Amino acid sequence: MADTLDQMLTLMNLAKSSGADLVEIRFDSLSSSSSSSSSVKEDIQTLIASSPLPTLFTHRPKWEGGQYDGDEQSRLSALQLAMELGADHIDVELQAVDDFKTLTGGSKPAKCKLIVSSHNYQNTPSLEDLNNLVNKMQSTGADIVKIATTAVDITDVARVFHITSQSQVPIISMAMGERGLISRLLSPKYGGYLTFGTVERGKESAPGQPTIQDLLDVFNFRQIGPDTKVYGIIGKPVGHSKSPLLYNKAFRSIGFDGVYVHLLVDDVKNFLETYTDFAGFSCTIPHKEAVVQCCDEVDPTAKLIGAVNCVVRRDDGTLYGCNTDYVGAITAIEDGLRASGFKDGASGSPLDGRLFVVIGAGGAGKALAYGAKEKGARIVIANRTYDRARELAEIIGGKALSLADLNTYNPEDGMILANTTSIGMQPNIDQTPVSKEALKSYTLVFDAVYTPKITRLLREAGECGALIVTGVEMFIGQAYQQYERFTGLPAPKELFREIMANY
Repeated sequence: MADTLDQMLTLMNLAKSSGADLVEIRFDSLSSSSSSSSSVKEDIQTLIASSPLPTLFTHRPKWEGGQYDGDEQSRLSALQLAMELGADHIDVELQAVDDFKTLTGGSKPAKCKLIVSSHNYQNTPSLEDLNNLVNKMQSTGADIVKIATTAVDITDVARVFHITSQSQVPIISMAMGERGLISRLLSPKYGGYLTFGTVERGKESAPGQPTIQDLLDVFNFRQIGPDTKVYGIIGKPVGHSKSPLLYNKAFRSIGFDGVYVHLLVDDVKNFLETYTDFAGFSCTIPHKEAVVQCCDEVDPTAKLIGAVNCVVRRDDGTLYGCNTDYVGAITAIEDGLRASGFKDGASGSPLDGRLFVVIGAGGAGKALAYGAKEKGARIVIANRTYDRARELAEIIGGKALSLADLNTYNPEDGMILANTTSIGMQPNIDQTPVSKEALKSYTLVFDAVYTPKITRLLREAGECGALIVTGVEMFIGQAYQQYERFTGLPAPKELFREIMANY
């Protein structure tokens, strides 16, 4: 996608150096694409002759989501020219393919493959409608069919995967948008002909397109095949998560045939019932409590907490849920105290006897409250909704506060504060759950948010003289255990720390 010929040539070379196999020329994005026939021919000739990679030539009209709004005959003539001038693939819309075949007399060079495409920017049709669409496209004489739908829900992608795996001709398939990202990442697993990656962020030719760098370096795209096990992080939002970077690098380091992806999920029960071939999941806000009901077996501690953050699909297809959050977080807080000279109490923990204030009464809040209680701490739960704080406090045997009350709560010095909410997470980095003045009573402040690494809460706590423990420490701690449950192999702890240190 570029405005000028020079920009397009630069991007083509960048595509090659970045590791692409093929370059799609979106001729409709060029400002000269509606010019006189002689200059159009010259531009097409230059682009195809100068391309360092095999080419896929596309001239998308506005009525199919592109930028060209000129004469249709001129557009089809440009596609014919591209075919005759050596393009390796040309993309013609299903709606226009009959006119195109009339123009060309149905003939084309042997080297050029005809892609017949259909784009739906509203939704993903039913399986029956998709089947009919693909059959209709095949009947046009397409060498390759391409369907692009829109994922309204992540479960829509399952229909795209089904169509892809059943196709009798080579097929390019995707569901656009963030909920459809897995359709692009897992294309090789289900037999897709290719996937699209953008050369640079911001130059996407369709919603939800990853960069070449993400495809190759984060998701190990070239290593994905039919037997690759799929893992992922279930959440909403979820795009900020660094988990795919961590797990995929670890998988690659030992040659484990697995891929870990972002899963933007609205309804966790519906998701788990749809993707019965996926192997395991991390679970984050807001699904940690709801997923408990979806598991066939739940670890007793996770059941007590009422929250699951790790789900493994066993060989018999059943789902096992456990909670690794509280171990990762509590260990990180204990390590922070010990490193600063605080001694273990009677329970064998420096948390023994301390007042431990948890912000948030959701899944992560329950996990930390349980973990700290187990270590001998006295628990206070602060939450926006006081009733939820009271419910958890009664279960755990602690005190409840509203979040507003926390600003004036300072019964003693040396307290521990743990934020388990998303307050302060990107993009809302100016937010904090508690005033700076109130932080002076705390010895240590922990924030489960790790994007950004140093939140406003942690920055202000540090300025007040408190020890700070970042969400990265919790993230790494809980990831060790999840990795081992997913793979049955020891976690590469040094590699995990190295990856997160560079982030």
